[in-house]
Amino acid sequence: MSTQAARQDTVSTRKGRATRERIVAAAADLMYRHGVAGTSTPALRDAAGVSSSQIYHYFEDKDDLTRSVIAFQTEAILAHQAPLLARLDSLDALRAWRDVVVDAARQQHGAGGCPLGSLSSELSDHNPQAREALAASFTAWATAIREGLLGMIAHGTLRPRTDSDRLALALLAAVQGGLVLAQAQRTTEALEAALDTVIAHIQEQATPR
Repeated sequence: MSTQAARQDTVSTRKGRATRERIVAAAADLMYRHGVAGTSTPALRDAAGVSSSQIYHYFEDKDDLTRSVIAFQTEAILAHQAPLLARLDSLDALRAWRDVVVDAARQQHGAGGCPLGSLSSELSDHNPQAREALAASFTAWATAIREGLLGMIAHGTLRPRTDSDRLALALLAAVQGGLVLAQAQRTTEALEAALDTVIAHIQEQATPR
């Protein structure tokens, strides 16, 4: 049996899936705190409570593990935000989503930044596969925001011709840029300013009442 076939066979079992998920979760935490370059196999082994051979059994190499971490972080972000975005039916609901984003950053005093943003800063210029995975993750995030805005259009809150694609990208850019500044300045002031400015522009697209 090939190494890849053995890897897939092991992951198909409940115990194998649990072990792999534990490794990915531990790697995600370490990479978030120390970066990909700062995450060593011994550190991951200790954090996940597995052997080095188990890590290499489930992942071809560090790049393979990193892509799994990107998928893990993307799923976590969307699981947290998508339900809020799916319920957008008013500007107040949009501001409530804004508050969730800001409050999460405020609780960390701006530290850490965005898990995907941090990975992108570290990897995008020299790791094409990671860059593609991150680009797909940001696209999925923007799509979730766009779906929320489309819900506001369908509900009659925003004008039918509102450019949901462009506004979704603007909101995501506000989040990413705001989190970078929050990380450096240890305050959410820039994040709040960016989001509030985009939301004020969105309000200009509101259907007259």
